[in-house]
Amino acid sequence: MAASVDSVRSAGSAAPRPGPLPWVAMYHSVGDCSDDPYRITVTPERLGGQLAWLRRRGLRGVSVADLLAARARGGGRDLVGLTFDDGYADFVTAALPVLRRWNCGATLFVLPGRLGGDNAWDPLGPRKPLLTADGIRQAAAEGVEIGSHGLTHVDLTRADDLALKAEVVESRERLTEVTGVPPAGFCYPYGTVDARAVAAVRDAGYAYACAIDPGPLTGPHALPRVHVGQNDTAWRLYLKHRLHRLRRRPVEGL
Repeated sequence: MAASVDSVRSAGSAAPRPGPLPWVAMYHSVGDCSDDPYRITVTPERLGGQLAWLRRRGLRGVSVADLLAARARGGGRDLVGLTFDDGYADFVTAALPVLRRWNCGATLFVLPGRLGGDNAWDPLGPRKPLLTADGIRQAAAEGVEIGSHGLTHVDLTRADDLALKAEVVESRERLTEVTGVPPAGFCYPYGTVDARAVAAVRDAGYAYACAIDPGPLTGPHALPRVHVGQNDTAWRLYLKHRLHRLRRRPVEGL
C-alpha cells in the first residue's frame, strides 16, 4: 500500500539532510500507440520490458509516496517512482496487470472534474476515455496511490486565483470523497509550474507535487520527472537514468 500523507511528512522531518533527487518516471496511457501525436502512449509489452529492465538492475518501481518515505528514512536507493498522469481508463485494463506481473507500485494522478470523460484538452489525436470514480477506487484497492492532477487539466500558471484554488483544493476534496483518503500528491498539468502554483499546492495540504523540469523551484512540491515513452528501449533508459543522476543536485529534504 502507498504511504499516507502523514507518513511522508513524518519521515521527511526525521531526515532533513540534502540528498540526491529520486528518479521518477512519467507515463500517461498504456495501449495502442499507432495514433499518438503527443507520444503519451506505451504498449503493455513496452511497459513490461521497461519494468523488466528496472528489475534486472536491482531497481523496483513504487509510488512516489512510498519512494519519498523510504528516502527520508535513509533508504530507497533501489526504488524508482512510477507515475501515470491523467487517469486514463486503460490504466486499469492494461497497466495494472503489467505492474502486478513485475511486483511494482505506482502513483496515478487523476482529474476528479472529468470522471468518466476523455482527454478533451488534447486538440490532436484520438479521444481517450478517463477512469470513472469506480475505476479509481479499483486502482486504489489494488494498492495504487491516487493523486490529484487538478480538476480539469488546466495550466495553473495561467489560472486566476479562484481557478487555482479550485484546481488544487477542490480536487483534493473530491478525491477524498471518492477514495476515503486525502491524496498526498499533486501533479501539475502540462508540467508547468511557478512559485504561485507551488505555494497553492503546499497550502492545500499536499505532502509533495510532481512537475517535469522545475529548475530552481525543485523540491518536495516541485519534483522533476523523466518522460518514458514507447521509444525508450533498455539503452535509452540507461542513458536517462544516468543523466538524471549526473544533472540533478542534492535538495533539502530529499
